[in-house]
Amino acid sequence: MFQQNWVRIGEFLLLCLIILSTRVVLRVLLNRLETHHGAKRWIHVLKSLVNWGTFYALLVLILAYFSSSKWMFSRLFTIGKAEISPFVVIIAILIISFANRSAVLIKRLMLPNIYERYQFDIGLRYTLDRVVHYSIVVLAVLISLSTVGINLSTLTVFAGVVGVGIGFGMQNIASNFISGLIILFERPIKVGDRVMIKNVVGDVERINMRATIVKTLENEHIIIPNSYFLQEQVVNRSYGDLTLRLTIDIGVSYDADVDEVRDALLTAVSLERTHSPEILQTPQPFVNFQAYGDSSLDFQLFVWISHSTAQIEVSSNLRFRVWHELARRDIEIPFPQRDLHIRSIDDELLTKLRESRQ
Repeated sequence: MFQQNWVRIGEFLLLCLIILSTRVVLRVLLNRLETHHGAKRWIHVLKSLVNWGTFYALLVLILAYFSSSKWMFSRLFTIGKAEISPFVVIIAILIISFANRSAVLIKRLMLPNIYERYQFDIGLRYTLDRVVHYSIVVLAVLISLSTVGINLSTLTVFAGVVGVGIGFGMQNIASNFISGLIILFERPIKVGDRVMIKNVVGDVERINMRATIVKTLENEHIIIPNSYFLQEQVVNRSYGDLTLRLTIDIGVSYDADVDEVRDALLTAVSLERTHSPEILQTPQPFVNFQAYGDSSLDFQLFVWISHSTAQIEVSSNLRFRVWHELARRDIEIPFPQRDLHIRSIDDELLTKLRESRQ
């Protein structure tokens, strides 16, 4: 009997080795195909199928090979009146993992065609992806619980315990989770939006159930709790109207002709528009005579652009254009100056100053 068990275990391990070896061979072949044909979509799909096929093959092998073993159906613990055995656990894992994989395949293969057909924006696509994924997984969990014989009504006690836990120690987690759902459905922000948070500008990359990932213009990633977007002030530059007004501050000498300054600034905008199509003709550029400064006449150049992602580049290009245009017209850009008048000075200090000059 003892020898038969060892033989059976040896056969099982040999079959596992064959399955894993097959996976390695298939992965090598797919990697070679990827090297010759590039990162094609169908190659990624085949790689994914190989990985998950190996996983399911091992689970099915365990069920088939040890279905007559007593330990497979021995009780591990009980939930209500349901006895949980290794067999039940494996079945639940199969159902949940299969549902999770099905959700991923639906998101990658089916939903993109629907999005393209109805021209959904990137934010709505992300929301629907999340809703479909979590709905399938939750449904799979409920089905697996019912399959293994767990009465779902017994989970009300567990829900009560979870509620108490939320009340005492999981307030932030629950708040961020609920805020994530509100963000996904109400959509004050969405994936792809350019936002400004405490003078930091970035693009929304992902909206997870607990936190949102924002990628800054410096290529840094900020992880922000979802509740922040509902409790604090956040500037969303992509919400509604995408146009943005740029403000270029310029100071010129008091000797300059203000009408010529205005003409120079508007000329700079016209020249830059040929290289920066983001600059809009309507609303028209406007020169604001802001103030009589201490050392300069202060102007502001207002220019509207089609979207905020071009803000930095267009602003920089306009400053180059303004500088060259003012220089071409001999309009001086002054630097701050101060006149110091000394009313009285110590005689000894005055003597030292005179000696130092000599």
